[in-house]
Amino acid sequence: MGIKSDKFSKKKAAAFGCGQISSQGAYQAFTLLVFTFYFTIVGINVLYIIIGFIIWSVWNSVNDPILGYLSDRTHTRFGRRRPYMIFALIPLGIIMLLLFTPPLVLGIYDETINFIYFIIIIIVFELFFTMFDLNLTSLFPEVFITEKERIEANNIRQALMIMGLLFAFVLPGLIIPDATKSEYLPQYLIFGVVIGIVIIIGGLIVLIFGPKEKVEFQDEYKNAPSLKDSIKYCVKSKSFMWYIPAEIANWFVYGMLAVIVILYGKFVLGIQDTLIQALLLGIAFISAVIFITVLWRPVVRKIGPRKSWLISMSIWIITLIPLLFIDNWIAGMIVFFFIGIGLAGSLYIVDLIISDIVDEDELNTGVRREASYYGVNAFFMRLSTVFVFLAIGLVFTTTGWGDYAPNPGTDVIFGLRILMAVFPAIALLIAILFIYKYPLDGERLRKVKEDLQKLHEEKKSKI
Repeated sequence: MGIKSDKFSKKKAAAFGCGQISSQGAYQAFTLLVFTFYFTIVGINVLYIIIGFIIWSVWNSVNDPILGYLSDRTHTRFGRRRPYMIFALIPLGIIMLLLFTPPLVLGIYDETINFIYFIIIIIVFELFFTMFDLNLTSLFPEVFITEKERIEANNIRQALMIMGLLFAFVLPGLIIPDATKSEYLPQYLIFGVVIGIVIIIGGLIVLIFGPKEKVEFQDEYKNAPSLKDSIKYCVKSKSFMWYIPAEIANWFVYGMLAVIVILYGKFVLGIQDTLIQALLLGIAFISAVIFITVLWRPVVRKIGPRKSWLISMSIWIITLIPLLFIDNWIAGMIVFFFIGIGLAGSLYIVDLIISDIVDEDELNTGVRREASYYGVNAFFMRLSTVFVFLAIGLVFTTTGWGDYAPNPGTDVIFGLRILMAVFPAIALLIAILFIYKYPLDGERLRKVKEDLQKLHEEKKSKI
């Protein structure tokens, strides 16, 4: 079962998309529940949690680029990416349980000991998550090489990604009646087991039935640059550096909505059931599936990714504004459905843009370096999580909610509204400014595609 070239197949694209169930299920469950769990159940002060995530981000500054570099330089009969995915899959599934088994489970209530465990487990989670996800995403631009293949595969992939997100958002509510009450700690453990099994099954499907790496790129590792040069080439790419701030801003919004939605649903909208709290985001992602198909797919084909992304982020800002004013679950469901319009554009377009950046880089360097780009991209992307928790820490400490209390005052409730609407809107405005200057569009992008096709024909002729 070595490296071989695959023709485009919807079945293989669907199998590849199952990997998104694993990666998105893992990361969004992490984002949705870890903060709430350690803040409300374990009882760690919000400032300690912020320190933990800053340490985590420093780890990412080493972990993500190095894993990307190693992947690009790997050569085995199974390819460059798949060995890392195989190695990471089972540990990732197990860690989903360990995220919710702090020393508190053993009756150890010492905040320092639980805080140290928190730091260690999120770092270990990030190691295996990045090892799996970075190599999965690095496969996308390579195994789906033409624009047509990428658009078709992305449609299937995004639909399955939404399924992974729904697992992350719906399962907690089905298993954990109230995510803020310590009496439901055993239900957190059950959730960890269930989501871990889902992650492993999705990963096995992509590894067994998904597309293989293309034979014309099997010798790319020979010309891969050093780690220092690899990072230097990434940050010297003007297209990449205009894209990165927009990526950080978009992930800031993803992260903020996911981290705060349970607390917002309970204390602002008066929703007591964790399932309905999590379903707020679930509705947004279900809506996103619809709008990817009926809106963003034809729009991207007509005007390209850059202009489409500008429009989607503008719509997203408008749909966030009602979160400042609504106060019941019915209004919440309606608003989150419309939030799915802008969310859909972002989910659909981001990987198309970074695939174009990798294509442009191959023309400049002669080597496909998907993992290096995704590694550096992941480093910057994780900065968004630091910004999320700095914003949360600022609001919680200034409103008197540094330590969790089950009956917050009006200042806290207003702070939750600001976190859900104002901070994300500011982030998206920043993203729009950068993508407006993003250069890989129109005639320049068409020229890259034409020249890349010629380069690939040359590489095939040398096999």
